[in-house]
Amino acid sequence: QVQLVESGGGLVQAGGSLRLSCAASGRTFSPYRMGWFRQAPGKEREFVAAITWTGGSTTYADSVKGRFTISRDNAKNTVLLQMNSLKPEDTAAYSCAAAKYFRAYLDRSAEYDYWGQGTQVTVSS
Repeated sequence: QVQLVESGGGLVQAGGSLRLSCAASGRTFSPYRMGWFRQAPGKEREFVAAITWTGGSTTYADSVKGRFTISRDNAKNTVLLQMNSLKPEDTAAYSCAAAKYFRAYLDRSAEYDYWGQGTQVTVSS
């Protein structure tokens, strides 16, 4: 069984930066893709970014493109989300997710098999 644990959330002023980390554990961890999603109060969960585990191909939501960077460390079974130029509208609970196999829609939460508990990011204006 795979477990995902996020860390790195917190309170930051607009324009600041945070780095989220997602540590995976499990006997054999080799997903096809890892993703980050976020959910603000009263809103639906939305896709933020994704990265393929082997090739490192990345995809971003338009709302974070140019500000966020997703990366992975295969040796440490860790996925990072570097968030720069944060805005109040980035405030949300951020969760990482793992997809065991290729699926067509990487921005849909239903395409992922494992989820972390989430870490809160709050951006003050």
